[in-house]
Amino acid sequence: MEQNNYHIFDKIFKKILTLSEKSVINMINGLFDTDYPLNSEIEYHWTEFVDDELKRTLADTIITVNRYNVYHIEAQVYEDDDIVMRVFDYGYKHSIRNRSDSDVLRFPEPRVIYFGDTKKVPDTYTLTIDFGEQGTFDYKVKTFKYQEHSVEEINNKKMIILIPFELLRLREILKKECNESNLKRLKSLVENDIIGNIYKNYQLGNITGSDTGRLIQMTKKLYGYLYSKYNQMEVIDKMDESLILEYEDLDRKYAEIDRKQADYERRLKKYEGVESQFKETMTKYETTKAEYETTKAEYENTKAEYENTKAEYENTKAEYENTKAELESLKTEYKAKFNQQDDIIKQLKEEIELLKGNK
Repeated sequence: MEQNNYHIFDKIFKKILTLSEKSVINMINGLFDTDYPLNSEIEYHWTEFVDDELKRTLADTIITVNRYNVYHIEAQVYEDDDIVMRVFDYGYKHSIRNRSDSDVLRFPEPRVIYFGDTKKVPDTYTLTIDFGEQGTFDYKVKTFKYQEHSVEEINNKKMIILIPFELLRLREILKKECNESNLKRLKSLVENDIIGNIYKNYQLGNITGSDTGRLIQMTKKLYGYLYSKYNQMEVIDKMDESLILEYEDLDRKYAEIDRKQADYERRLKKYEGVESQFKETMTKYETTKAEYETTKAEYENTKAEYENTKAEYENTKAEYENTKAELESLKTEYKAKFNQQDDIIKQLKEEIELLKGNK
């Protein structure tokens, strides 16, 4: 029985963790009190632990979010005194395999989810590591006790992908007393607490359409495993059949919706890329335009300075021409005077010669 428990719960929990990235990120945010955007990137590191009797452990998963933040999630039905040792062992092995700094070991942030009885399960497991003279360190692993949280709390934390395990809430009660009253409670639990909240979370956008169909199918499978052995199940079977028949094509229908949504988001992303390029081009254009306006202003200033210099040159040239004309006029005037003086001197020389001859 323990071996079968391990297989059924292990398979369902692993399927839950392979739902859409949106739904898994919502669960991580609720479980670890983080606030990652729903489009965050997820990378899986699957590990398992099975003891000699194949019991207690459901699934063990290490998830990296956005290529840096690492989380270790382990799911349990039964209490396990060795769980903290195993979580530490997995964390240590993971840090060795994935270290980027030779001098630093970075452990995942751990959390253990208990779906069954948690009367003896502590809120936090502590493993004390003794380093001798270097002192001790307390390695702590917090627990999440599913059955201590109401369906409303699970909804508020957006951890709806764990809802198929809500079926475990009435298992021990029905084992003790399988009567009509308890069967009606089981029907209400399936119809309202599980199926109703799955659909509600789809409408709120916390999970995808594909998630919706798969969660319903997982609920059906786990329900069949836990409660099919009871004889007086007509009302439950009828309710189960009607609901499953109603939703049996949701996976296909919602997958098509998701495909269209993904196509829309791809086109939107492409548009945003084009818009970003356009804005970048416009920024460059505005910068170039500003540089052009500055250069144009500098050109206009230089042109004005040139025109002023040209005007000054023209004035100077005119003054030069006037001065040159005045010099030519003076030159002609002085030349005429020099010629006149030469004639006078020549005449005086001739008169002197005549005077000398008369003597």
